[in-house]
Amino acid sequence: MHQLLVRSLYLLALSVLWWSCRSQAHRSEQMLEMPKPNILFIAVDDLRPELNCYGKSHIISPYLDELASQSLVFNRAYCQVPVCGASRASILTGLRPNRQQFIGYNTWAEKDTPHALSLPQHLKNNGYYTLSNGKVLHHTMDMRNSWSESPWFPDAGKNSHRNYILAENIKTSNAHKGGNGPAYEIADVDDEAYFDGQIAKKTIEDLERLAKQEQPFFLAAGFLKPHLPFNAPKKYWDLYDEDDIHFPENNYVPKDAPLVAIHNSGELRNYTNIPSEGKLSEELSRRLIHGYYACVSYTDTQIGKILKALEELGLAENTIVVLFGDHGWNLSEHTLWCKHSNFETSLRAPLMIKVPDIEGGQMTNAITEFVDIYPSLCELAGIAVPHHVEGTSFVPLLTQPAQNWKRYAVSKYHNGYTVKNDRYRYTEWRSKDGKSYARMLYDHATDSMETINIAESPESEAIVRELQQVIFDTYPNEFTQQGR
Repeated sequence: MHQLLVRSLYLLALSVLWWSCRSQAHRSEQMLEMPKPNILFIAVDDLRPELNCYGKSHIISPYLDELASQSLVFNRAYCQVPVCGASRASILTGLRPNRQQFIGYNTWAEKDTPHALSLPQHLKNNGYYTLSNGKVLHHTMDMRNSWSESPWFPDAGKNSHRNYILAENIKTSNAHKGGNGPAYEIADVDDEAYFDGQIAKKTIEDLERLAKQEQPFFLAAGFLKPHLPFNAPKKYWDLYDEDDIHFPENNYVPKDAPLVAIHNSGELRNYTNIPSEGKLSEELSRRLIHGYYACVSYTDTQIGKILKALEELGLAENTIVVLFGDHGWNLSEHTLWCKHSNFETSLRAPLMIKVPDIEGGQMTNAITEFVDIYPSLCELAGIAVPHHVEGTSFVPLLTQPAQNWKRYAVSKYHNGYTVKNDRYRYTEWRSKDGKSYARMLYDHATDSMETINIAESPESEAIVRELQQVIFDTYPNEFTQQGR
C-alpha cells in the first residue's frame, strides 16, 4: 500500500513537471512571436521634479504632464551622482560611481568602465536599431559603438557652442576662455533656432524612417535645456510674470550643516553676467529662476512634438517611453545654484515610464534609483540583464506601484556618500584613507526642506549607525576596517 502511494505521488509530480515545462515552453514561444517593444529614451538636462505631475502648478509643461498621465511617475527616484556626465555614464552602464569612476561632468564612460556593456550596445546586440540625438552621454562620441549610426548633435559651428543667438552674446562667448557668455538669453526666434528645437526635428525625422522598418529601435533624445545658459525663445519667457516668481523658503544654509556641504555655485559663476562671489541680487535671482522656467516650457514643447509624431506614425502602441532628468538642481535652496551637492534637491529627479498595455496615470512612492533603469528596460525588452549591472528592475512597480520596494537609495558626490530611506537622508564625507570628517542627517518627516542637521544629536545615534552601515555595504571596497 505504501509503495503504491509513493508511486502515485511520483507519477503526479512527473505530470505536474511535464505540464509546467510545456506551459513554460508555450510562453517562451509566445514571447518569441511577440514583436519587441521600441524604446524612446528621453533625457532632460538639469530637470527638477517641479512639474504639475509632481504636485506643482507654477511651471507650464502640458506635454510632460500629458505623458505623466499615461505613465507610472516615480515620486522618489534618485540619481547616483549629481553631475551630468557621471550620472549619464552611470545610467547607461547600470553601474554606481565610486572613487575610480563616474566622478565629474567630463566623465567618459568607455574610459572609466571599459569592461561595461552599455544599455544601447546590449540592445543593439539583441536586434535593436540604436540612435542617439543630442546630449545622451556627455561626450557625443563616448561609447560610439553602442549606436547603429554615428551619434548626432546640432552643428555648434554655426554659432557659439553655448547656443547663443544674439550677436553681442556670441561675441562675448567667443571671447571668454570657457566659451560662456551671459547666463541667459531672450531672443525672439523660432524653436529651431536653438539646439533643443533642432534635436526634436531630427528625432521626428528618425521616427519617420524607423516607422518603415520592422526592426525594433532604441531612440535616445537628449535635450539640453533647462541647463545653463537659460536661452529660450522669447515666447516661452512671456509665459511667466517675473513679479509672480517666489523664492524657496529654505534659501539659507541649514543649521549646523558642515562647511563641505555648501559650495560657491561655481558652474553659475562661470557666466559673464554673474558675480564671482557673494549673494546674488534679488533681481538677478528672480531673472535666473524665470529663465529656468522658460527653458522647461521650451523643452516641454519640443518633447510634445516628438510624442505627437510617435502617435501619428502609429508607433505609440508598441513603444516604451522613458523620460528622466539626469539629476536635480538648486534654485537658491540652501544658498546653492546648480547641482553638485548631497542635498535632496540635487539628488531627487523626475522619472516616468509609459509602457504599452499597462495602465498609466499612476504614481509610486517607492524608492528607486537611476541604476534601475537599465535592468528594467532589459526586462521589458525580454532580454537578459548583463552580470555587471548593479540596479534592480522596477518592472513589478508598473502593475503594483504601492508595494514595498527598496529600503534605500545610495548616491555619491566626490567624498560625500549619501543614503535616502523612507524618512531620512544621511550624508557622510570620508577622505581617501577612509576617515570620516563631516556628516549630516535630515528627518524628512519633520524637516522635508533639510534646514536642521541632526546628525550629532544623541537621539540620532541609532539611525546614523544604520545608514552608515548601508554606505559600507554598498561600497565594501572603499573603506578599510580601520576607517570604519
